Amino acid sequence: MAERSAPRTCPVCGDQLHLTRLSCAGCGTELSGDFETCEFCALGPADRRLLRLFLSSRGNLKAIERQLGVSYPTVRARLDQLLARLGLDPEGGPQESPLEVLQALARGELDLEQAQARLPG
Repeated sequence: MAERSAPRTCPVCGDQLHLTRLSCAGCGTELSGDFETCEFCALGPADRRLLRLFLSSRGNLKAIERQLGVSYPTVRARLDQLLARLGLDPEGGPQESPLEVLQALARGELDLEQAQARLPG
């Protein structure tokens, strides 16, 4: 059976979804409430494997390179992609979306050069 991940955002309006119900497949018990979601649970199997390798190697990228049989730059690129999917930039801070940059420009919080520097590409 293919592994599926729960969606993180509403397909109608785009807001973040809240976890409100849990159920036990074994006994049928159900819990309702407003539960904290796991930011890692929406990652695909390949991303979770990479994250596990990163943690088990204590951040040693050379060890991850050997485990995956890929080059060091490939490991770095995959980790950068993982960070982006988690909404973090490679330096560890929150990543600004292009829309947020443009909104800050429209509000006058940034000048054109600052906005261009923050936009990808």
